[in-house]
Amino acid sequence: MRQKHYGKPLDELTKKRVVEEFKLLRKIKPNESNWLLFAAMIETFLYSINEDCVREKIDYAVNKFDQEWYVGDGWYSDGARFSFDHYNGYVIHNMQVEALRHNRCAGEKYKEMFDRAYKRMQRYAHHLERMISPEGHYLVVGRSSTYKNAAFQPLAAVALENRLPEDISKGQVRAALTAVLKHIFIDKTFSPSGWLRMGVLGDRQENLADYYTNAGSMYVASLSFLPLGLPDDDEFWTCAAEKWTSQKAWGAEQFPKDYYVAY
Repeated sequence: MRQKHYGKPLDELTKKRVVEEFKLLRKIKPNESNWLLFAAMIETFLYSINEDCVREKIDYAVNKFDQEWYVGDGWYSDGARFSFDHYNGYVIHNMQVEALRHNRCAGEKYKEMFDRAYKRMQRYAHHLERMISPEGHYLVVGRSSTYKNAAFQPLAAVALENRLPEDISKGQVRAALTAVLKHIFIDKTFSPSGWLRMGVLGDRQENLADYYTNAGSMYVASLSFLPLGLPDDDEFWTCAAEKWTSQKAWGAEQFPKDYYVAY
């Protein structure tokens, strides 16, 4: 359902200015990459509050990822060529899903694409959970590694919505993500003034920053904290911690056989 009102704590002048500034961003042409989804999200927001939107920007982005840049088994290419990094987690899966979620009332094609995109995100969540080592470390690969645990946003998102894949329990996801966070957020990961530093952890990895990153960029990491939106009596918090997949695998215990998907 499209909203007639948004930002209730904001006064009307402030809301008007927000809309105006978003519309001014239309003059920026995004790269042929995940950047297309940023433009799609802006237009989707405008559509959701009954403002005029440039639907072509939405369609161009979601169609690129739905049809051209999907490489299979839950993975998207970030543009015409595949790069092995965590941008499926940082941006692609969640922005594709959210752009489509809020456009479902605009036509049946968006509903179909949303369902497909969500299944792909659930499959990618499988990979993310298996990337966490028995000790609670994960594979650091590709550009923008300085975004830290933001890589796990898709797994956090399906946990928030109680739509984890059937063979992944809430207890193992909570335990695995907690282990990752405990490794990342050590004291030196924060500057003396309390800001997150560039790098995965500590104070000696500033070389991981890209030309487009700054101190604010580091807070993309907050997106993997989505389960905090669950009430404190939710099963995600109250169930017993369980071993995650790599702990079972390297502990010589039975664990689910992996598979590929065709959607």
